[in-house]
Amino acid sequence: MPDTSVTPEQLESKIKEQGDKVRSAKGSGASKDEIQSLVNDLLKLKADYKTLTGNDPPGAPQQSSKQKKKEKKAPAPKVEAGVTRLGIEAKKFEDLPNWYSQVITKSEMIEYYDVSGCYILRPWSFFIWEVIQKWFDAGIKELGVENCYFPMFVSNSALEKEKTHIADFAPEVAWVTKSGDSELAEPIAIRPTSETVMYPSYASWVQSHRDLPIKLNQWCNVVRWEFKHPQPFLRTREFLWQEGHSAFATQEEAHKEVYDILDLYHGVYKELLAIPTVKGRKTEKEKFAGGDFTTTVEGYVSATGRGIQGATSHHLGQNFSKMFNIQFEDPDSNSGDKLFAHQNSWGLSTRSIGVVVMVHGDDKGLVLPPRVAMYQAVIVPCGVSDANKEQLNTHCSELKKTLHKAGIRTHADLRENYNSGWKFNHWELKGVPLRIEIGPRDIKNNQVVVVRRDTGVKATLQNENLEEQLKTLLDTVHEDMYNRALLERDANMAVTTVWEDFCQLLDQRKIIQAPYCGAIECEEIIKKDSARTEAVDDKAPAMGAKSLCIPFNQPADATTETCICPKCDKKANSYTLFGRSY
Repeated sequence: MPDTSVTPEQLESKIKEQGDKVRSAKGSGASKDEIQSLVNDLLKLKADYKTLTGNDPPGAPQQSSKQKKKEKKAPAPKVEAGVTRLGIEAKKFEDLPNWYSQVITKSEMIEYYDVSGCYILRPWSFFIWEVIQKWFDAGIKELGVENCYFPMFVSNSALEKEKTHIADFAPEVAWVTKSGDSELAEPIAIRPTSETVMYPSYASWVQSHRDLPIKLNQWCNVVRWEFKHPQPFLRTREFLWQEGHSAFATQEEAHKEVYDILDLYHGVYKELLAIPTVKGRKTEKEKFAGGDFTTTVEGYVSATGRGIQGATSHHLGQNFSKMFNIQFEDPDSNSGDKLFAHQNSWGLSTRSIGVVVMVHGDDKGLVLPPRVAMYQAVIVPCGVSDANKEQLNTHCSELKKTLHKAGIRTHADLRENYNSGWKFNHWELKGVPLRIEIGPRDIKNNQVVVVRRDTGVKATLQNENLEEQLKTLLDTVHEDMYNRALLERDANMAVTTVWEDFCQLLDQRKIIQAPYCGAIECEEIIKKDSARTEAVDDKAPAMGAKSLCIPFNQPADATTETCICPKCDKKANSYTLFGRSY
């Protein structure tokens, strides 16, 4: 029983003092037993306060009814007293949504914002986007593409000009209707994509075949006011991307660029993000509205068994040039005949960062591919004492400079208010590819201890030629990460010609290549009939399968098979990759 002679005000003061002691002990690296004892005392004081007053102590977080309702659905994990909540508390393959949310916030990639569906990209994630920008920008410039910038606002009349194209985006278009307190004469849209923004200018620039090709790209933001449940990186109301728009005199030139760009997208995922993708063509149902055909690179997330679109390259044909009057005189005609330009558009977004998190992350947090990590290596001094602190810190600082000069992005964590064990966990959570441990014995033996984040394997390396050893190791880490993801993807990509097997494989979280006739109505039946009416597993998705792409590399000749749709008896024209998707 609490001491009833103590007033609530006195208990409040004691709780505050005890809380300060707990924080001080944690910050100074006190032993677990010492921290546990202090925490137990704090919990007893709080219990006494609640018994005495019937209320939680002041400062205890209060929850809204909405939050309480949410917690009923997904209760927060229990944590033992005295244990910090700095690490990842959810398991990736048991509770992916909670795991994903914790990883992106605790690794300092994302900060939540007060506008739903919009997020702050912190430097740890934005650096990944900068690396992608630099690599891809160099690639498109080799193809003769130039960067530009067009306004983010679109007039209503411009959107109306291409109703077929904008139909898919119409529910997501955000409109500006007021300026201060005054209503605008005409509402202005914020771009969901820029075809209708850019192509009127193309029409005024193109008069002759000599004005072609036009190959422009812009790095910008777009807004799509998603009504579905937003997820950072994966489905957001504002996101960053690049969008390329080109116009050619001939179809052959346009077709070539479509596949050149797709190869660059495949390269972004393979060479930078260590993620395997399937290159293919979208079905008629899933292609870009208003285009002739769409090509894509598709990834796979094993934790959910879902495919995820990585980037798309579209051939628009002459559809948009006819709408926006992008035409030129036929160089082979003497009668002044006009020809319409052949156009492409292509885009890659910050969704790619979310794919990295889900494909490579583990129960300890992020696992970053070395080529996109802000820090490729972190140096942590170990066995620090008052006697050797200066020597260790100086040695670590000098090594950081040496590695930086060699082109290895390195950070030396010399903070004195955290012990080495805390730093190990911190940088593991943030996904730094290599941890370099240096203690007094390592200095004496002219060596370092290196630990890989992706595997946890520890090795002792001599300081001689250390820069080259680490560069080789970083390349090995990248290749190993890619190969593990490839093996996992291939182990979960099946081929079948039987509808019952198709549904069973889907419930086993597979993506499936199956013969398909190409009819839109068949695809709609496949999606409807493969959806579960009763959940078999609470954590498994119940949605039906949609087409991801028609892979360029076909597993077999599909023309001898019947369409996988259970209500179709037509011959297939290709094997199509189906699966649940983001």
